[in-house]
Amino acid sequence: MFAPWWGARKGFAPLSTKSSHLRKLLDSPGLIQAPGVFNPLLARLVERVGFPAVYVSGAGLSNGMLGLPDVGLLSMTEVTRMAGQIARVTSLPVICDADTGYGGPGMIRRAVEEFIEQGVAGIHLEDQVADKKCGHLPGKQLVPIQEMVDRLEAAGGGRTDPDFVLIARTDARAGEGFEGALERAKAYIEAGAYMIFPEALQSLEEFQKFAESVSVPILANMTEFGKSPLLTAHELEAAGVKMAIYPQTCLRILMKASEEVLNEILERGTQAGVVDKMQTREELYQLLDYEGWKV
Repeated sequence: MFAPWWGARKGFAPLSTKSSHLRKLLDSPGLIQAPGVFNPLLARLVERVGFPAVYVSGAGLSNGMLGLPDVGLLSMTEVTRMAGQIARVTSLPVICDADTGYGGPGMIRRAVEEFIEQGVAGIHLEDQVADKKCGHLPGKQLVPIQEMVDRLEAAGGGRTDPDFVLIARTDARAGEGFEGALERAKAYIEAGAYMIFPEALQSLEEFQKFAESVSVPILANMTEFGKSPLLTAHELEAAGVKMAIYPQTCLRILMKASEEVLNEILERGTQAGVVDKMQTREELYQLLDYEGWKV
């Protein structure tokens, strides 16, 4: 098979090793913290700072790349292409939000094949209806358990890489309660989920009880302004959580900082007063590996 140029560049892991590396992380002690990114440059920064994994948020892509809300407007082609661009610039495993799978079983299977081709190490599928909502907003509607099982089985059928990690997200806590979410999670594990993402649990105790009640690792969404409390890495690990994602943290900081500098320019006529808060040209060039691109 042709080896793409990005797989051979200094510091980049071959695409085929990232899923196996993610499995090793999941099977090893300790909490995995995966900040959310919506472009390749942020993925470089996540790796530079020292995190073990990268998370690609559907909300981040919708908001940051399209300027649209997270209501299922992204196509499979858009997400796999953007996730692939992110995966190519980092040696870290990339986990991507695949929403509800972009269609029926055939499309879900194709999506998994495309994610694998793009070098993504794992995805999560959710049990909302196709016309989905943000997981921390009211009024979510879920598909029947069997329909989500069918989604997961279709995803499993698309795994051309046996180490590719399938994560099942359930949004049932809001409408069906904790026990309803747990019932769904157990069915999803039987259908092949390697990890469970119980969205919008409401306390540390709920995370701990959930982790104790299922036979696979669980993921905690530490999004700001949501239903779940913002717990520390120590608290999550002690509760038995295996992975924590921070989907919109960087985007929210970037947007607020950008708003401040834009107001500074508008009001004062110059950005000179905030230059000390900026990443320097040298820091940016180092992050982009300018030297490595000289020919």
